[in-house]
Amino acid sequence: MFGPKELVVVLVVLLIVLVVFGPKRIKSLGSELGNAIKGFRKAVRDNEASAPASAERSSMSQDPPEKPA
Repeated sequence: MFGPKELVVVLVVLLIVLVVFGPKRIKSLGSELGNAIKGFRKAVRDNEASAPASAERSSMSQDPPEKPA
């Protein structure tokens, strides 16, 4: 996947990010990103759990199709 040249580029970019933001800011960014991912997953799970129930209610409330004459 990564050759020696790509690995060096990735390490240089990570070093530059560390110098620019500092270790404390990177740690807080990581925890904020983790919380955002947790919130997103929870919202998706809640939406999937409520989707079958809402689909069932909407199908029950619809009138049956009329038969052609």
